[in-house]
Amino acid sequence: MPGVEGVEIRMDGTEVQVRRPQVGRPGRKAFVSGKKKQNTIKTTTFSDHQGRTLLSGVTRPGRMHDRTAVRTEGIAEQFRLQPMVKAKVDSGYQGLAKEFPDQVSAPPKKPADDACEGDKRAWRETRRRQSSQRIVVEHANAEYKQWHPLQR
Repeated sequence: MPGVEGVEIRMDGTEVQVRRPQVGRPGRKAFVSGKKKQNTIKTTTFSDHQGRTLLSGVTRPGRMHDRTAVRTEGIAEQFRLQPMVKAKVDSGYQGLAKEFPDQVSAPPKKPADDACEGDKRAWRETRRRQSSQRIVVEHANAEYKQWHPLQR
C-alpha cells in the first residue's frame, strides 16, 4: 500500500460463543476459551477513528491469545512494512506495543500497590484518555454481537 500516511486504526478482539465441536473432531479443545470457560471463536476487528469498520473477520479458536493471532495472521508484519500506520489497542496487545512502540499504543500497566498516589492518578488519567479513543472499536464489536445469525 504505497502512499499510506497518518493512518490510525483501532484494533480489538472479541469472543462469541459457539456450539461445542463434535466428539472426535481434531482441535476440539482449541475452542474452549480461557477467559470465558466456554466454547468460543475470537474475531479481530479493525476500525477507524470514527468507528467505521475497516475489517472484521480475522477469526480463530477461542483459546488463542490476541497477540498470537496478530502474529499468525501477518498483521504484525504489516506494521513492519507500513511504518506510518498507527494503532490503538487494549492490554491484550501489550507485546505488540513493546515490539512497535512508535506505532502501537496500548494502555499503561497498572502501578504496584505501594506506588505513590501521584503515579496511580497519572495511570488512571492516561488509561481513561486511551480508552476513550478506543471505544469506537468496542462499539463496532457490540454491533456485530447484536446480529444473532452471525453469532454461530
